Amino acid sequence: MTIAALPTDTQQRSSGKPRIWLYVVLIVGAALMIYPLLWMIFSSFKADTEIFSDSAALPSSWNPVNYLEGWIATTPSFTRYYVNSFVVCAGAVVGNVLACSLTAFAFARLDFPLKRTLFAIMLLTLMLPAHVIIIPQYIMFANLGWVDTYLPLIVPKFLATDAFFIFMMVQFIRRIPRDLDEAAIIDGCSTFHVFVRVIFPLLQPALITTVIFTFIWTYNDFFSQLIYLTSPDNLTVPVGLRSLVDSSGGSYGQLMAMSVVSLVPTFIVFLAFQRRLVEGIATTGLKG
Repeated sequence: MTIAALPTDTQQRSSGKPRIWLYVVLIVGAALMIYPLLWMIFSSFKADTEIFSDSAALPSSWNPVNYLEGWIATTPSFTRYYVNSFVVCAGAVVGNVLACSLTAFAFARLDFPLKRTLFAIMLLTLMLPAHVIIIPQYIMFANLGWVDTYLPLIVPKFLATDAFFIFMMVQFIRRIPRDLDEAAIIDGCSTFHVFVRVIFPLLQPALITTVIFTFIWTYNDFFSQLIYLTSPDNLTVPVGLRSLVDSSGGSYGQLMAMSVVSLVPTFIVFLAFQRRLVEGIATTGLKG
């Protein structure tokens, strides 16, 4: 019988050394990915003639005039665009939190006819491209008189149309012991009160993840807002950036400045809830 030789101390130390080349590749890759963002930030302080004529990334002088002029270059100003974006995001967040949590509770805890079939159909909607249904949706909202309002962007969220969050919450609720439900029922709670007093408070990690993703996706959404919002007073930040190009005659400096400003809300939200986001994703397992 052959006995495998044990690794020596030298081999153990060499295998435990960090792979320097791997860190070098990661650093180079990170630099390549962050360079466009840095170029946009530096270009926001440059004049239009300097952005493409000067190959240096750093501006010759740090002039914030693009931020001041870009903010009021459109009618209305970007103040109105930000207010509109926050209104749409707030409605979408509230709708997803309430509707998706209720739907997930029904799939995870209640028994009703065709439960598995309906759950499978819901999962199939995850694979359906949004562009496939955009035309019938627009016709429906146009007949309802909702075009150029925030209703097409908010009301569907209250009908649990985001299957991704439903599926995520279902997996989270399945990890909660049913003994808590039974104890609440013994104490006289109805099914709805079990959801409100037991399940919903314990859903906090999944709910925070839903809030973060809903805010970021809704805030950055350009296609839907471009289709349904037409009046200048109703435009949001992504569509406002497009109107900035038209109103300023193609001022790239102002466009870069407002693009940098538009990233601030999502950057703040991600930094503020980064730990909760990782916790929510980690605790929402794929347990069947």
